[in-house]
Amino acid sequence: MRAKKPDHDQLVMMNRLTEAMADGPQSKPVGRILRATGGTLGIAGLAAFSRLGDRITVLAHGGPLQAEVIRVGVEEVTAVPEGVADGVAVDDRVILQGAPRFCPDDSWIGRVIDPDGAALDGRPLLHGLVPRDLRQSPPPAAARRAMGARLRTGYMVFDTLLPIVQGQRLGLFAGSGVGKSTLLGGLARSIAADVIVIGLVGERGREVRHFIEEVLGPQGMARAVVVAATSDAAPQQRRRCAWAATTVAEYFRDQGRQVLLMLDSVTRFAEAHRELASAAGEAAALRGYPASTGPTIAALCERAGPGMGQQGDITAIYSVLVQGSDMEEPVADMLRGTLDGHVILDRAIAESGRFPAVDVLRSVSRSLPAAASLPENALIAEARSHMGQYDRAALMIRAGLYVGGSDPIVDAAIAARPGLENLLAQSNLPSNAAAFAALRQVLTPLRVVGRG
Repeated sequence: MRAKKPDHDQLVMMNRLTEAMADGPQSKPVGRILRATGGTLGIAGLAAFSRLGDRITVLAHGGPLQAEVIRVGVEEVTAVPEGVADGVAVDDRVILQGAPRFCPDDSWIGRVIDPDGAALDGRPLLHGLVPRDLRQSPPPAAARRAMGARLRTGYMVFDTLLPIVQGQRLGLFAGSGVGKSTLLGGLARSIAADVIVIGLVGERGREVRHFIEEVLGPQGMARAVVVAATSDAAPQQRRRCAWAATTVAEYFRDQGRQVLLMLDSVTRFAEAHRELASAAGEAAALRGYPASTGPTIAALCERAGPGMGQQGDITAIYSVLVQGSDMEEPVADMLRGTLDGHVILDRAIAESGRFPAVDVLRSVSRSLPAAASLPENALIAEARSHMGQYDRAALMIRAGLYVGGSDPIVDAAIAARPGLENLLAQSNLPSNAAAFAALRQVLTPLRVVGRG
């Protein structure tokens, strides 16, 4: 009697078991602790085998401690522990684990994981068959497609004045308490994408659960993978969180899927990099940030964007925490020059009650003018002109010094303001065409007023 051939699912499971067995106990290099000081560990005996980024296990008296190699010398390796190093002593044994294995899988959709691919939601997690490098190179620049079609967001401001297109990389600059997380959740629920990957870097533990359950909700979570490293995690875990989320996005992109990547926030990623660079001996340069911060941020962001060939695209939204709306902060300045547009959330607008609190005049989408037709671009220019004219005259208007009829262009801007403010607060619009129709309806009656 002939044996029945295993089906596809059985073959996949057999392959996974084989991979798991390959990760089992095996001979690994062993070193010893030379010194433990200043948040770093000096290790002897591993210099010939270690590479930057390798993981090690310290067999300390208080129990095993994980660490990451940040510097390799001729005779000594320096590592940063991923937890409290209390109990580590000279001559404690150290086992070199090598580079971390990170194997994304389709079954990760709807799950919450940590930067090492371990489940954070209390349920078993399957891993894929092929490990991926957390710091991969982006697709070759000359082989990448141009940015794609305009995406519907449901928010008036993004469906008209600041469009988002497939493969675009957009920065969301905001202080605390201006609606950044709520906006990210709304975009995750409404933007058309096959898979959403959300990286929560250095977020408070309570906020992670709130974002998943309340902000993202079951609708958003049904097509999302959340990668989280809370604020109490070691700096290498917080930095890996951004790389891991991007790696998951690349996994789905390589399958030809359209991916929405949201990273909150690049500021905390840069702060984690600063901690590690300082521990490795790199000098501070830009307001305390080492010179390697800029290239590290650029390398992270370049991995997103349009794919090539049969690949899909990664449309990315990176949030940046700015203090007092200071767009000249090092991280904000570095990121603004790297991305395909930036959106600024303003506290004064949020306090006035308008959501999303987007400062249109200070925000830019570099998908324009290609993302809109000629009539649509004309409407966008007209709306921005009215908003700019009102902004320039705002001080006189609020002080009661402007007399109506003195300038027909300012009169038109004053007349346009209520309608535009109302439109910018609208959401759940059925289509981009409906959004432009609403904008046209507000602007058309003002043209006669503005042109005398």
